[in-house]
Amino acid sequence: MIRINLLPDEYRRRTRMPVKKILAIAGATAINASLFAYWGWLTMGVAKDVEGQYAVRKTEMDGLTPQVTYHKALEHEIQLFSSREKTLSQITMNRVLWTQKMDELIDIVNAGNDIEHFVWFDDVTAKLENNRNARSASYGTFEANGHSGSEQWNRLANFLDDVADTELTPFILDFETLNRPQGRKNESSEDLIPKVNWAFPLKLSLRSPEERLALRLKGEAQ
Repeated sequence: MIRINLLPDEYRRRTRMPVKKILAIAGATAINASLFAYWGWLTMGVAKDVEGQYAVRKTEMDGLTPQVTYHKALEHEIQLFSSREKTLSQITMNRVLWTQKMDELIDIVNAGNDIEHFVWFDDVTAKLENNRNARSASYGTFEANGHSGSEQWNRLANFLDDVADTELTPFILDFETLNRPQGRKNESSEDLIPKVNWAFPLKLSLRSPEERLALRLKGEAQ
């Protein structure tokens, strides 16, 4: 049935919106407002805070980067110098100061000349092996052809005792123990001074680099 309200507007009954609809609209509005507020908080609050922290960390990183680069450069230099130091240590351990050995031998000769022995040498040959020589079973040799200017054999023995005396000089420390003395007596000659001498070989074998270094350090400590 169709109803027609012919009353004037001021007498008509006002149409009211249903309560459920009002509540739904209000809820949707509240949710939208909350979402908008949350988005605004994220944009204006959290994002700004994150940007601030990022700026602080970036500043710290910019300050640390040169230090890290410098540290890496130092590590490279340390490795380089460590390698050089190791190489130099190996060279130092393996080398023999032949000039020092000759000075020590001269000191031994001069220490007893005209008193306990009278010795001179025709030649000296020194040889250093980088690795142990399998044929000669040594790390190097020191050879000299010498003469003892006396008829007495014990004067040659006195000289060899002085060679082995580490308190006199450290000459023998780099070498193996002396072998049994040996020599050949030359014929007497009135034209020579002294008239008689014993020709003898001085042959020594080098110790290993590790042994030489250990004995050298021990001697320095004492």
